[in-house]
Amino acid sequence: MRRDTIESLDMTGRLEIICGPMFAGKSTELIRRLREARHAQLDVAVFKPETDTRSGAASIRTHPGDRLDALPLKSASRLIEAIPSADRGLVVGVDEAHFFGSELIAPVRELLRRGNRVILAGVERDHRGQPFEPFPTLLCEADEVVKMAAVCGVCGGPAVHSQRLVRSDAAIVVGGAESYQARCRRCFEPG
Repeated sequence: MRRDTIESLDMTGRLEIICGPMFAGKSTELIRRLREARHAQLDVAVFKPETDTRSGAASIRTHPGDRLDALPLKSASRLIEAIPSADRGLVVGVDEAHFFGSELIAPVRELLRRGNRVILAGVERDHRGQPFEPFPTLLCEADEVVKMAAVCGVCGGPAVHSQRLVRSDAAIVVGGAESYQARCRRCFEPG
């Protein structure tokens, strides 16, 4: 293999996606991977949507209470601004990726082109059970996909849906156990 081909292969990025319903442990897995990268002496940058105020302004938090500092972003386009183009090999973590919608696709592709490892965590189906951008697009590009399940709040079976418990037509309603419940396919009531 030619040397220039080997060098270009070394600069390719890696996309890892952690998805599933609410309460499945996605943020826990994201934090674990990011801490593992730091332990390996890699540079890590962690981001979250500014609109997710549940864990405080500058951190991501699991439902059991584990935390990791994160930079809140007003929009996905700010992701590229926050990471200098010279930061090749950086591990970039984004929690609640679905809050950014399809706007996250282009910045993720740019980070991958630059040679970064990108780890996204989020809900890949909305409260109606429909695909939730950016996941339909980015799942096709992922090098690794971890689909997690929660425990159904009704029957105790494996849950793959997030049942919204409050009335709202909004695509995103920020909330926790007071607003959502993990549900299996049989117990899920779309809409």
